[in-house]
Amino acid sequence: MNNSISSIPFGNLALALIPALAVVGILYTWAHDYRKSLYALARMLVQLLLIGYFLSYVFETNNGGIVAVMLAIMLCAASWISMRTARQSLRKWFPKALVSIALGGGITLLVITQAVLQLKPWYLTTFMIPLAGMIFSNAMNSISLAAERLSAEMAQGSHYEKARNIALQAALIPITNMLLAVGLVALPGIMTGQILSGVSPLLAVRYQIMVMCMVYGSAGISAACFLVLARPEVRTAHSDAG
Repeated sequence: MNNSISSIPFGNLALALIPALAVVGILYTWAHDYRKSLYALARMLVQLLLIGYFLSYVFETNNGGIVAVMLAIMLCAASWISMRTARQSLRKWFPKALVSIALGGGITLLVITQAVLQLKPWYLTTFMIPLAGMIFSNAMNSISLAAERLSAEMAQGSHYEKARNIALQAALIPITNMLLAVGLVALPGIMTGQILSGVSPLLAVRYQIMVMCMVYGSAGISAACFLVLARPEVRTAHSDAG
């Protein structure tokens, strides 16, 4: 296992856009709003290129203050994006998403980095930033799904408790499918990267188990917190509509 990941020339990297652009072509042919996909792809390219340069700087400085600021920015961005498709007022729901991701994601990040990995220093950038990204993004997705399903169920006249339970189940579908598929259908996340870089699969498996527990826990706790915090808002809106 001495193989290392080779550098990808930008010309070769451009070829990776072919399948993505094929999807854009399908959307255009089927009269969908393909411009949103083009915007998303362009934004992805710009964001990843910029973050690549920025992370190189952060990893070299290895400063706890910079890490704390970056975690705060990631948390706020995840909370904002999670409410992008919500039908309710962003001003009212953003704080709820922020608190939920801070609780679910923050607790999970603390357990993984300080208890499982025992990072020294606590902010070790090469671990803290990537792990926080995985945790916050999964919490973001689960809250977004929970908010959308909760709104839909309440709009159909369901009681809050029933709507809450259905919303939580819906929010956990993607990560539950991932749990069922990992090792059989997919080798995601850290495991794939480690195997590609030459790490023993037996060691990579341990990290992947940690990652799967991490993303499931952060997604479930964050979604549950959000649904609890959203109760006064949705009940009031439901009463007004009735």
